[in-house]
This record gives sequence, C-alpha cells and structure tokens, in this order.
Amino acid sequence: MSKFSIIPDGKDLQSLGRDLKFYPVENDSPKTLSKEQIAHYNTQGYIAPLDVFSKDQIESIRKYFDELLEKVVAEGGNSYSISSAHLKYGPVYDILTEPRIVAYVSDLLGQDVIAWGSHFFCKMPHDGKTVAWHQDASYWPLSPSKAATVWLAVDDADQENACMKFVAGSHHFGHMTYRESDSAEHNVLNQSIDNAEQYGQVVYDVLKAGQVSIHSDLLLHGSEANLSPRRRCGLTLRYCSASVRAGMQWNEKGIHVRGSDSTGHWSNNPRPERVF
Repeated sequence: MSKFSIIPDGKDLQSLGRDLKFYPVENDSPKTLSKEQIAHYNTQGYIAPLDVFSKDQIESIRKYFDELLEKVVAEGGNSYSISSAHLKYGPVYDILTEPRIVAYVSDLLGQDVIAWGSHFFCKMPHDGKTVAWHQDASYWPLSPSKAATVWLAVDDADQENACMKFVAGSHHFGHMTYRESDSAEHNVLNQSIDNAEQYGQVVYDVLKAGQVSIHSDLLLHGSEANLSPRRRCGLTLRYCSASVRAGMQWNEKGIHVRGSDSTGHWSNNPRPERVF
C-alpha cells in the first residue's frame, strides 16, 4: 500500500494516539467569513454554500478535468482514482492554493495553514456507487483534529445526482466506531458508520458548479448512488493548521498556503509542471 493511500490501515491510525475532539473556532475578527458562518461551523460542523469560481472559471476547470479523466481512464484508472493530484498536476495545485479558498479556510484554521490533499470524487451518470456515512478523521493520520475539507462542485450537485449529505452537529460526538464496509454496499471507500441519523439532522449539500462547502474532519457525511443521467463531479481539498502533526509520512504532501510552519514538520511542495 502506498504511503499516500487515502485509506490507511486502521491499526496504523490507532497506534498514533491521536487527539480526536472538535476544537471550536475562536475568531472574533474573521476577514472573509462572517461571524454567523463561523458560529454555524462550530455548532453544525459545516458551511455551505460559498461562492468561489465564476461560470467561465468553473467551465475551464471542468474542461480540464474532462481531459484529465480521459487520460487517467485510458491508463487504467477510474473516476475515483485521481488522488493527491496537487503533487502531480499543476492546475490542481492552483485550485488547492486558490487565494479565495485559502481565505475561507484561514478564518477557521488560523493564520498558519497547510494544504495537503486533493481528490476527485466523480460519480458518473447511473453510477451505482455510494459513499457510506463516515468521518474524514478516520482516514487521516493527523492529530489534533484541526482539519477541514473543502468540497468544490465541478458540476452542479443536488439530490438528483447524489450530492454530498451531512449529519449536522455530529462532529461534537468525537471519533466514532465504524465497521468495514460490506461489498454489497458498493461503497467507494471502506468504512461505514451505522445509524448515523441518531447523531443529528441530515442535510443535503446542494451546490452550483463553482461553489464550495467546508466541513470539519469529524462531521459525519456521505452520498448516495447517482442514478440520474447527469454526472456529479467534486474535488475535495484538504487543509489543516500547521500545528497538526501527521503520521505515515503524510506531512510530505504539504503545501504552505498561509503563514508558515515554524517547526518544519510539513513539506512545502512546489507547483508541478505537469498538466496531465
């Protein structure tokens, strides 16, 4: 298994002795988000929708992804296999370091921010795969739990084409016990949390192409199978405070997108020249 796998072994994660509790944002003077949005993140675990890219800009990103996906599939990959893309492709690095996105994240994670992950989750038309209820923190060898995911809608995402869904407020319950997914679930990942609805109200993350949502690494989320004739592509962008420690050499995936890392724990990868 690659040291940069998105699904590290559960025993490896347990051995890290991680601090997995939610740390509320303390920011009385946000520069981009409103105080109400920060309060919503603290209580509900997410913010959505947030505008980032214009219609022309997201059309350009979509065209790029279409060409990238075509090449990846021709090489034996699929619509879910484009992971750690910022380490390979310059245009994805540009999205991960986009100042408008970093500004949102910095209001939540502080003035020293690391970007470390980028993964396309593209549900093709009539795609029968689900993403079971899970917490991002279960997959990430990071501690403490001061990390967040930005989900960029490359296509319009709604209930018809299986947009993401959250269990609002579930991040307050800490790290949850999960089971290994059964093959009959057709889960894109490999973990499932049962009876997730007991932890809060289910809300759907409806986004227009070019918009983003942000959610805590402890928030329960997932998505249903896309049974529609429309594609639903999203790009997940991962960030954490520079004070977070990474196991399994995941710190080597880092980019310093705001402030600095005084400890030198996180790498600061340069923009790759490769386009495809």
